[in-house]
Parts: sequence; C-alpha cells; structure tokens
Amino acid sequence: MLELNNVTVRYGQHRALEDASVNVAKGEIVVILGANGAGKSTLLKAASGICEGMVYGDIRLDGTDLTGLPANKIVDSGLALVPEGRGVFPDLTVRENLTLGAYAARARDDEKMTLERVWGLFPKLRERGKQIVGTMSGGEQQMVAIGRAMMSNPTILMLDEPSLGLSPLLSKELFQNLARVRDLGIGVLMVEQNAKQSLAIADRGYLIENAHVVHQDSAANLMRDPAVQAAYLGVGSSEDPAEVAPITGMPNTVAETFVIRPRSRKTQSADAILGRSISDLVAAASSQSIAATAQKRPDSSQTASAEIPKDRLAAALADIERGAINARNRPKLKPSTSRYAQPPIQDPVAEAKRRPVIEVYRAPRVEVYRRQPDGSGFERK
Repeated sequence: MLELNNVTVRYGQHRALEDASVNVAKGEIVVILGANGAGKSTLLKAASGICEGMVYGDIRLDGTDLTGLPANKIVDSGLALVPEGRGVFPDLTVRENLTLGAYAARARDDEKMTLERVWGLFPKLRERGKQIVGTMSGGEQQMVAIGRAMMSNPTILMLDEPSLGLSPLLSKELFQNLARVRDLGIGVLMVEQNAKQSLAIADRGYLIENAHVVHQDSAANLMRDPAVQAAYLGVGSSEDPAEVAPITGMPNTVAETFVIRPRSRKTQSADAILGRSISDLVAAASSQSIAATAQKRPDSSQTASAEIPKDRLAAALADIERGAINARNRPKLKPSTSRYAQPPIQDPVAEAKRRPVIEVYRAPRVEVYRRQPDGSGFERK
C-alpha cells in the first residue's frame, strides 16, 4: 500500500501542497480531482521523488520509507509514474521503449514475463513492436508510456493526466485498459480532469482544493454528490447564484471552507446591466461626435451659412463634400519642386564611385577526370 501522510510541498514561500494524506492499496484505482494549480501533480511528483520543491511529511510504500530517496530507488521499491505528456523516447521503437522500462533491478529477472503481460494488455503494441514511437498517434504513445512503466514491475502505478490530448474514443479505450491493469493486482493512483470517466472505473476518490485534501469518498458517492456534480461533472447547477453546496461528511472547519457556488443560468439584458437604454447611449454618442466635429472644423466661407446636421450620416456626407472642395482648391506642386523628384545626375563617373560595391563570391571550377577503360590514361568529363 502507498501511504502519504501530512505531505507538504513548498516552492520557496509558496505552498503547493499542505498536509495532504492519500493512500492507495493494491488492486484498486484511486482518482484525484481538483482544479488546475490545486496541487494534484505536485502530489505525484513528491511521491515519485522528482519534485523540485521542498517535501515534508511521511511517504511509505509497503512500510518502506520513500521520503528523500532518489527517483531510481523509488522505482526499485515498486512505485512507477507515467508523467504528463507521456515522456516517451520518440526516436526509439516500441520494443526499445518498453525494454528501457525494465532497467530497474526488481524487473530484470522477470522482463520476458512482464513484456508478455504488456503485450496481452495492449495487443497493438505487439503488432507495432518495431515501429518508431514518434510516428504513432497520441493514444498509442500513451499505451507505450503505460507499458514502459509496467515493465518496472510496479506495485503502484501513478498516472498524471493520462487522457490529456486524446479523443473521446481513445480516452474510453484508455480507461478500459486501466481497469484491466487493476485486475492484474496493481494499484493505480491517477490525476485526471475527465472526472466522469475516471470516477466510472475508480474505487475511491479525493478532492484537492487550494493545496488541501478537502474530501474523500467512494467513487459512487462522489458521482452522486451535488457539489462534485456542479464542480466537475457539469450538472446540478442551481438557479440561485447565492446558494452554496458544502461538502458533507467532513469536519465543520473544512466544510465551511470548501463550498461551491453553482453557475447561474439566469440572463440579464444589456439595458439592465448598464442602467440605461442602448438607443439612448447611441444618441448621446452621436451628439457628442457632432459637437466635437463642429469645434475642430470651423465653418469656411463656402459653408458659413450651412447648419450642422443632426443626423450622423448627413454629418459624414458633409465632411466628405468639404474635403473634396478643399482638395480641388489646393494648389498643385510643380514637378521640379516636388519633394520626391530626384536631381539629375551631373557626373556619371562620380555617381558610379559613390554607389556601394557588392562583391559576389564565385566558386572555383572543379574538373573531374575519369580513367580510360584500357588503363592508358585519363579523360576529362
């Protein structure tokens, strides 16, 4: 059994995880649910020995203390991690990736037997044993990552977002395969955003909120919990935005802290939000625009008697007409006085010296000779 008791992880002054307690037994699937940044992946990294922050607490696997051990020693103890993003070797074949997973001392003697177990669990990998992993689909690469972790002959298998980036069909196949992994007697600890499918195959679940484990229960009870439904399953929203749904079965301090405000389905008109009619706002903006135009463009002699139009379209047409009149009355520049005219070249030799010289590199000529068939000499090709 994997036991994490009061595990705290700090990155400097930031606490990514605080007093988290999770346990996983052999032959069961435990899923960890929570929002992004809640500390789910940090929990798996702390257990597997690859966390970059400071880890405090007690982490044990079958009574063996794993706290502070390097990652390779933790794998030797029977704890394997499938990281987020799979982490496969794309330039190696399927069989080579799986073989690398059996590097641990506990897996070398049973490598052939474990490989056959992986072949049986993922028949597609047997068919594509010589295929380069980088040419495979995302779902097939996830199979390789899980199979490689299983090659270390683990007691507990941890997975970080295994369905990330997979289509719904591939996700369904993946979760079915994880259920088969449990049937082999291997414990599975999984961090997953797809709450519905993960809870469907899980035995128990934990909820992590703001670096704290706030609730734990069986998967069936979590599926029926209104708070979990509203937060992770997208059902059970309340019409009253002020209504809260506390977690039941927890101490009062935690229950008061972890509350979910269901998303309201009521809609409000723009007039109600702004407190003023949209048509009134448009009319006010139009009048302000006309007044600003009158201040910037005083009446000329041609339009001194013209009144400022009240309609926006009429004002725009008046501006266009005024601009056309001004353009016709503007004096034209002579070609010799144009700022774009170039002065005539007085001295061609001086002009040629003034221009920059660009050197062009020419490759040397290569001559190739071929020996005559009778060996008498060479001929140039």
